[in-house]
Amino acid sequence: MLWESFKLALRTIRRNVLRSILTLLGIVIGVAAVIALVTIGRGATDKVTADLTKLGSNMLIARPGTSTPGPSNPGESRSFSARDIDSLQLGLTNIRAMAPVATRTVQAVFEQSNTEAQVTGTTPGFFIAQDWTFAAGGPFTENDARSGTTVCVIGETIRKELFGFIEPLGQILRVRNAPCEVVGVLGAKGQSAFGSDQDNIVVMPLRTFHRRISGNTRIGQIIVSASSPDDLVPVQAAMTDILRETRRVKIDEEDDFVVRDLTQIANTLSGTTAVMTGLLSAIAAVSLLVGGIGIMNIMLVSVAERTREIGIRLAVGARAAQVLSQFLVEAIVLCLLGGLIGIALGLSLAFVAANLLQLPFAIDWDTVALAFTFSGLIGVLFGFFPARRAAKLDPIEALRHE
Repeated sequence: MLWESFKLALRTIRRNVLRSILTLLGIVIGVAAVIALVTIGRGATDKVTADLTKLGSNMLIARPGTSTPGPSNPGESRSFSARDIDSLQLGLTNIRAMAPVATRTVQAVFEQSNTEAQVTGTTPGFFIAQDWTFAAGGPFTENDARSGTTVCVIGETIRKELFGFIEPLGQILRVRNAPCEVVGVLGAKGQSAFGSDQDNIVVMPLRTFHRRISGNTRIGQIIVSASSPDDLVPVQAAMTDILRETRRVKIDEEDDFVVRDLTQIANTLSGTTAVMTGLLSAIAAVSLLVGGIGIMNIMLVSVAERTREIGIRLAVGARAAQVLSQFLVEAIVLCLLGGLIGIALGLSLAFVAANLLQLPFAIDWDTVALAFTFSGLIGVLFGFFPARRAAKLDPIEALRHE
C-alpha cells in the first residue's frame, strides 16, 4: 500500500511540476540556509583552533596588567623584569620552553627596499615555545642572547618583500637604522586567529633589542610552553605564584599581571562562533516552518481539487486509511525532495563561501542528517491535517462535488 501511495505521490508531483517546485521553495531555502550556516560556522571554528595552534602547543602567555574589565592604559602597567624571568626559570617545572618577549613595530630596510615589520626581542626558547620551523638557516644561540649579538631571524613575509630572489642568509638587514645579520628564515605560518600576519616578523636577541631598538629594558610578555596538556593548569598556577612573589603583590591585592591559557582562549572563541552559528541557524530554521505551512496550504488545495477523485476511490471500496496515507505520503515526499535539494544547495553555497573566506570546508554530517529528518517530520506534521480531511470526506458528497 505504501509503495502504491508513493507512486501516486510521484505521479501527482509530475502532473503539477510548477506548483510542486513553488511548494518546495520554503523547505529548500530553510534546509539550505541551515546547512550552509552550520558548515561555514564549523569551518570558522576549525580555523580559529588551527590558527591558535600555530601560536604554539600547550601555550601560556603572561602579560602585565589586571584582568578587571574596563579601559586600561598599557603604559601604566609595570612591565616584567629580568628578575621575574630568572625566578620563573628557576621555579617552573614540566615546561618545554620559556621566553621573554618584547616587541615594537619599526621600519626594516634592505638596500632600496623597506617595509614595516614587527621586531621581536627574545631568547632561543621563543622558537621552541611557538613551534617555529626554519625554511633556511636556524635560530640564534644562547651565547648570542647573552652577549647581545647583532643577528636576526626573519619571517617569510619579510623575506619576500625585502629580499625577493636574493639569498637572505648572511645579508645585513637594517632595523630602525640598527644593522643585523640574517642567520635564519622562518617557515611560513600565515595569519593568526587575531588577523595579524605572523610572518611579518624580525626576531633578534632580547639584549640587542633593548640596546638597539627600544632603548629600555621592558619585557611585554612571557610565553611558556608546558610539556603536555595535563601540565597546563599546574604550570599556570606556579607562574602566578612566582610572579606574585617576585612582583611583591600583597595577599589582599589583585594580580598586576594576567596569565592566559591559549586553550581557554581557543575554547572561548570557538564557543562564541558556535553560539553565533546556532542563532543564525535558528533564524534560518524559521523558513522551514514557513515551508511547512506552504506544504499544508498546497495539500489543502489539492484535496479540494481532487474531491471528486477521492469520492470515486471511497465509493469503489478504498478505505479511509488508504486515502489518508496517499495524501500523507505525498506531503512527506515533497518535503524530503525539498530536503535533498536544500542539502545539495546548502553544501554548494558553503563550499563557495569557504573558498572565498579561506575557511576549511568542514561538513557536519549530523546536521545534514538532522535537516533531512526534520524536513520529513515537517511533511508528517503539516501533511497530516489535509490527509485526515481527505480521508473523512463523505463519498456521496464527494461524488456530487463539481
